[in-house]
Amino acid sequence: MTQRPTVLVLRKAAHGMPIEQYAAALRERLPDHDVVLARTPAAERDAIRDAEIVTGMWLTDDLLDEAENMRLFACGYAGTGHLPRERLAQLDVAVTNASGVHGPNIGEHVLGAILSFSRRFHEARRRQRRHEWRSFETHELQGSTVTVVGLGAIGEATVNRLAGFDVDTIGVRYSPEKGGPTDRVVGFEDDALHNALAETDYLVLACPLTETTQGLIGTSELVTLPPEAVVVNVARGPVLDSDALVTALQRGWIRGASLDVTDPEPLPADHELWDLGNVQITPHNAGHTPDYYERLADIVASNVRHVTESGEYDGLANQVPL
Repeated sequence: MTQRPTVLVLRKAAHGMPIEQYAAALRERLPDHDVVLARTPAAERDAIRDAEIVTGMWLTDDLLDEAENMRLFACGYAGTGHLPRERLAQLDVAVTNASGVHGPNIGEHVLGAILSFSRRFHEARRRQRRHEWRSFETHELQGSTVTVVGLGAIGEATVNRLAGFDVDTIGVRYSPEKGGPTDRVVGFEDDALHNALAETDYLVLACPLTETTQGLIGTSELVTLPPEAVVVNVARGPVLDSDALVTALQRGWIRGASLDVTDPEPLPADHELWDLGNVQITPHNAGHTPDYYERLADIVASNVRHVTESGEYDGLANQVPL
């Protein structure tokens, strides 16, 4: 392919980091391509009319109306459920996502949450605020069973970071026959999932939101967990039934929860979860990493080079079936 396609970067930033950083990372990796950053709505509308390759965090129907020549949309998020996927399929636009970008940072976030509950740092913090020097009971992570729902990049990164803590691990995935990095792998069938939950000390939700996983953990599942279990949700809020979770935490069905995502989100200021002493809440912050744009640019630049050399929009890294 002789012509080198221009890469258009849309204006929405990720995690509060200037989108200029992403454009700069792409320019560094694609010195022979024009990387255009559209910083206003009008600039986006004008630039997307001729753009063949577009990358950004979102793509609205109105903007898509102007995209007469787009062949690839490189989404800056791992999830693509917010995109007009049916229209993209109709227009024969290839879509890729940012899967893998979040593995290291969210894996560390999960490990931090587990260790915080294991050593009860939240209780230590409360006593520090009261200037109270009084010992309290803690737990040991060693010997625990950690169940990770979802064995994509985030799930695998989490399991890898647990390797040195002498824990048993169970993975839950759509195709358990594929195996995984955990000691055991089971599917989403009720019996298999419930049998795993019954022996789980730390339940990590790291799966995409789908018809299968929406409401996956509800009253029945929370009751099945041992009373000392902790739930860590870095997936999507609706994977975990919020009302059932509040009841489980209030009644002592489980020991605690660490929530980076909630349903609804943002969590309303008057929601009960804010004031429960056995809940740790972070504002969808696990995905933040100073290397976000660098990792995303690696994926997108590799695909741009593939298109430039082959002229093909199939066989791309992180290509999403539409």
